[in-house]
Amino acid sequence: MAQEKRTEISELGEFGLIKHLTEHIKLTNESSKVGVGDDAAVLDYGDKDVLVTSDLLLEGIHFDLTYTPLKHLGYKAAIVNFSDIYAMNGKPKQVIVSLGVSRKFSVENLEEFYDGLTLACNNYGVDVVGGDTNSSMTGLTISITCIGEVEKGKAVLRSGAKVNDLICVSGDLGSAYMGLQLLEREKMVFNKAAEISPDFSGKEYILERQLKPEARKDVVDLLAAHNIVPNAMIDISDGLSSELLHLCTESHCGCRVYEDKIPIDYQAASLAEEMNLNLTTAALNGGEDYELLFTVPLSMNEEISQIQQVRPIGYICRQSLGSRLLTRDGNEIDLIAQGWKSF
Repeated sequence: MAQEKRTEISELGEFGLIKHLTEHIKLTNESSKVGVGDDAAVLDYGDKDVLVTSDLLLEGIHFDLTYTPLKHLGYKAAIVNFSDIYAMNGKPKQVIVSLGVSRKFSVENLEEFYDGLTLACNNYGVDVVGGDTNSSMTGLTISITCIGEVEKGKAVLRSGAKVNDLICVSGDLGSAYMGLQLLEREKMVFNKAAEISPDFSGKEYILERQLKPEARKDVVDLLAAHNIVPNAMIDISDGLSSELLHLCTESHCGCRVYEDKIPIDYQAASLAEEMNLNLTTAALNGGEDYELLFTVPLSMNEEISQIQQVRPIGYICRQSLGSRLLTRDGNEIDLIAQGWKSF
């Protein structure tokens, strides 16, 4: 009897697996405009397009309850979904929340989680409209589906970047990753000597970036106020390198990014030096910043320069030229997706 072929999921990775499982799926309903492959699906249901996205968070994989308060976790679980909707130039409107809960959690624990979740929903004007709860053998499992909307024809995909577009990012990069490194370091100290208190003084910003991130609704609103509709956009959840390569792959183009243009916060830079970590590597590959990465025509350089929360970091080029980082010393390095890998 012939041995059945077995391919390990790790050989494909998260995005390779998604492509492998879905590349032959065809959209058959007229209302299905954009399916698998972007930050959210786009559905046509009348005057506005509907956006739908979903995220799955697993205890021990995506979060560590040793240092993650349940209220913060609830807040963050909502924000990561809102961010996907904003990355499509849309507005989140509803969420459906499903939980797998093990016996170690009490009703009060889940109240804490929902306090954070509903706080995020209240801050961003989003309704909780349903979900499911079931028992779990593996700790806490969180699945959230977010539904949003966007004006007809104004959904921004990953596939619209054009040669000579400016590449822009909001906020700063690498702070969430450095916040995680700080939490992991203090956890190791605590495990060795529980009587020693964690030292977080002067590092509040990077801790908040990891434990209580925000989605960039303000940037989407500012772009609209300046009459700017990006050609392509994606949120930075898996690291700048990974997201740039996704965008370039979908847009069939290459890019050049300047190392000295990547925005980095002082607290992140300070901790990276203290921990002897390469700051550029943290900014390129750290992930969980939930900033917006987008491209606009070069002709919009002046308009973009008026938005303080946004910074150009490079430009789009022909696909044949590849995707590279221009270092401070003038060298070119191929961008490699070294951010979060699910498998």
